[in-house]
Amino acid sequence: MEEKKKLSLEENFDQLEHLIGVLSDADVSLEDAFRAYSEGVALLKTCNDQIDRVEKKVLALSANGELEELDGDETEA
Repeated sequence: MEEKKKLSLEENFDQLEHLIGVLSDADVSLEDAFRAYSEGVALLKTCNDQIDRVEKKVLALSANGELEELDGDETEA
């Protein structure tokens, strides 16, 4: 079984845009549309997981200039 290269979030978004184009084509076959849809759903899950990991790593600059990890419970803007 061939191992897939792990794509960046931006590369995954590009792939999603391509799949949207495939699904938007009036001449796409039902089989190809289903394949593109299935691949898109999997890519969306991957993107969501990638975004969740990034959010956990985000740092905020405190008032005294020190970096602190953001606590997802804070609601201040």
